[in-house]
Formats: sequence, structure tokens, C-alpha cells
Amino acid sequence: MAFFSLFRAKLLLELRGQTSAAPCALSVTLTRGFQTRPRDLSLQTSAASPSRYKTIDDLPGPSLATTAYWLFMKGYSDKSHEMQVEHQRIYGPIWRSRFGPFDIVNVASPELIAQVIQQEGRYPTRTILPHWKEYQDMRGQAYGLHVSKGPEWYRLRTILNPKLLKLQEVTTYAPTVHEVVSDLLNRLERLRLRSQDRSTVNDLNGELYKFGFEGSASFILFEMRLGCLKDKIPPDTVRFISAVDQMLTLSETVLFFPRWTRTFLPFWKRFVKAWDDLYEVATQLINKRVDDLNAKLKQGEEVKGMYLTYLLSSNKLSLAEIYITITELLLGGVDTTSNTLSWTLFKLAQHEAVQEQLYQEVTSVCPERQLPSTKDLTRMPFLKAVIKEILRLYPVVPGNGRLTVENDVVVENYWFPKETQFHLCHYATSHDKKEFPEPEKFIPDRWLRHGANRLQHHPFSSIPFGVGVRACLGRRVAELEMYFALSRIIQHYKLEPVPGESILEPKTRTLLIPSKPVNLRFIPRN
Repeated sequence: MAFFSLFRAKLLLELRGQTSAAPCALSVTLTRGFQTRPRDLSLQTSAASPSRYKTIDDLPGPSLATTAYWLFMKGYSDKSHEMQVEHQRIYGPIWRSRFGPFDIVNVASPELIAQVIQQEGRYPTRTILPHWKEYQDMRGQAYGLHVSKGPEWYRLRTILNPKLLKLQEVTTYAPTVHEVVSDLLNRLERLRLRSQDRSTVNDLNGELYKFGFEGSASFILFEMRLGCLKDKIPPDTVRFISAVDQMLTLSETVLFFPRWTRTFLPFWKRFVKAWDDLYEVATQLINKRVDDLNAKLKQGEEVKGMYLTYLLSSNKLSLAEIYITITELLLGGVDTTSNTLSWTLFKLAQHEAVQEQLYQEVTSVCPERQLPSTKDLTRMPFLKAVIKEILRLYPVVPGNGRLTVENDVVVENYWFPKETQFHLCHYATSHDKKEFPEPEKFIPDRWLRHGANRLQHHPFSSIPFGVGVRACLGRRVAELEMYFALSRIIQHYKLEPVPGESILEPKTRTLLIPSKPVNLRFIPRN
């Protein structure tokens, strides 16, 4: 959940005189190859004396009334990403937010984020999703990555990591991704030809969501096609997509109200129904794959497959654990691809020179609309720079949560005991002009090794989906999907804005998403 959910839920509950545990951000990116040390790591256990440090009571920050003013009077209820930047300007790189019994330490500089990350221990923890845990307990389900913690969480990650985070493993998914990209291109072609000007594709973000669902969900996780990109989507697939959307939307809403309201307010029942639908369809798909594999084994055939087959054949997870982990991977992966590609195509349509530079790179490496391989991607630095710049401007998850449970922590010259909740303000750091000159401008060159606009920035200044051992398992797959889809769309079409369309702004709704449908013109290239 976006960290703003934590803010808003606690605020509304306190205004009602109630309290509730809070959600936390889902993260999906791993930053590699950087080591840094806090200014003083001598204080690593609660036994050490904090007397020479400041404490949480010395931090500046807004009062409850001030926060209410920001959210409701100044219209920041769906712009908490901008509120990060404003609070950083007012209070500096570290400040405190209090809601009843909850204390939040906001960290908004790359140096301080690095200090938090490097002291969080072996089992980094976010605040438990209490309503997810409640649902899973009610249904007698196993815990997945977002509810389990400590050694049990670490055991799951150790099993799930290899086939999704190793580049050589992810490379094997390339033909699968290309097949889904081909379907996306066919879908875009049909849509543009149906439009009045035979060029415009409306609600592009919706189409890209279907693409992400078909790629990550169908082929890679469930090893079957769901038909998301067909003109007539199968009913079970519609139900599946709807359940995902409903569950994520209601997951935020449920926290607005105390548990005693569930007997007469509809939100909890709808949340449970959405989870039931989601879990039921997911288990049906997994069981179908189990039956297929068993049939092949009985016939003496060799069993081949991708991620689900690996999990089923490894015997390291129970079937109940596979049900929930595959479902949660689906929830975390679809929006990464769809949102990032939506913003990318929108920005390229606005910046013709950047789009042309990208086109020249792609066609020089893959002429005559040749399908790019994973090896070809290593020769497309500008393609990767474009995606990095979009993720800097529009991080999928604008803020990330960390709960310190293993060690006391020293950040800057402040001492924090165990059970301190941190909010890592990624949006604020990636829009800091000290790190990125002209931070609101779309300048992919700043990511090129020898780019004219390249300046040194702290490696933790743009980590849009989190960092460290809790990084999302789907990062490599999402990158592969985005690189292949973007390069092939650029091979086929020149992107243009729709005349008269107003400026597109981001808004915070769990994730950082476009405030309205993205409509673009797709002009075929010769």
C-alpha cells in the first residue's frame, strides 16, 4: 500500500476516536552495487546508551490539525507525493508525523535512507497488513510474503528468489514476453483503426494493464494465457481482473473504519468477496497446472515449464503456500509494468526529439523490425535511460515503510529504539534538485554514462520501488516486459499527443498513477 494510506487511515481513525494498524508500501526494485555507512553505527543494540544522540521527541513535524489542513483544505488527499516534497522543504530531510499512538519518522534524503536500510537487520519488516492477515486467518490460508515475517519470511524469499532475480533465469522468459507483446501490438492496431481519426488509442493505461496482467499473470506465473488482450475477454478472466482491482481499492478503504463498523458498513464484506474471487480463480489456475503436470508424469513425459512448474516440482513450498505466493506476486507485478509504460509513452509523445533518439537507437540495433533479444538490450542504453527517468519522475510506489524490529537505529544524529516506523520518501528524494537539476523535466540523458546532462547523484536518490533484500521478486521480469514492449512499439509507431488534451498529472491512489486515462495517437512508421 502506498504510505499515504497509512497517513490517511490513521488520521481518519483518530478523528473518529479509533485506532487501527496501518498498511505499508509494496516494493519492487533492487538497487545493486552500492555500499555506504551511516555517520555512526556504534549504537547497534538497545543496550547502548542513546544519551549523546537526539531522540524522536526532538524531531520537527506537523501536528494532527496541520496534517488535516494539508489533506483536506489544501487538496493533498490524492497528492501525498507532493506533500512529501513540501514537508521536506519545511522540516528538512527528517521529520515526525504523529497520529494517536502511532509515530512515523519520515526520511527524505538518500544518505539518511541508506542509513535506515543498512541498519534494519537480517529480516527487514514493514508494518503487517492487518486486514490481509485477518482475511487469511479467517479462511485458514497460509501466509505469503506480505504477512509473514522474520525467519519464515526469509525462508519464503530464499525459495522464491532464484528463478526471478537471476538474469540468466529471466532470459528464458523472453519468447513468452515477445508473444504477449505481439498480442499487444495487434490490439493497439485494432483500436487505432476503429477510432474516428484512425490513429487514436483511448485509455491506453487500461490496455497496458491488460498487457501486464497477460504477461506477468498468465504466462509467467500461471503458465497459461488468460485472453486479456482479446476483443472479448473470457468471463473468468474478467472476474479475475475485477477481483484484483476491487481488492487493492478496498484494501485502503477498509482501514478507514474500525472493526466494529463491519456489521453495518459494506466495505469489509466487499473486501472479503474480492479476496475470495481472486483466491478462487488463482487456485483453479494452479490446480489445472498441477493436473496437467501429473498427467504428463503418469505418461512418462518430460515435465517442462516456467515459474509455477519450478515451485511445484521443488517440493520446498506447500501447495497452500504456492497458492498465496503466486497470488501476491500477481498483485505486485501488474501495475509496475502498466503504469511505467503509460507514463513512458505519454512523455515520449510530448518530447519528439527524445522519441526520435530512442527510435534511432532501437532501429540501429534491431533493423527491419527485428525482435530484440536480451543481448540486444545490452546495446540500448538510451532505452534503459528512458525507463529510469520515468521511474524517477513517477515512482510506482512513492514511499516505502520500514519497521525496525532487530536493532536500535541511529539516523543522522538521532537515536531510535526498536519498533520505530520509518517512511522512506522516495518521491521527494528523486525530485530533489540537489540530486537531479531541473527535477521536473524529462531528461533521460542524465542516466547515460557520457550523457551531456549527466551529473553524479547518490545511488539511493532514485529507488522508486524500494531497495535491499525486500526488493520485489518481479523486478527483472517487469524490466524485460517494459524493454521489449517499448522497443517494439517504437519500431512500429510514432507517438503523438491528442490535440486539445489537457496536461496529465499524477495522483496517489495506493500507487502513483495517471490522474485520468492516457489517450495518444499511434502513427504507423514506414
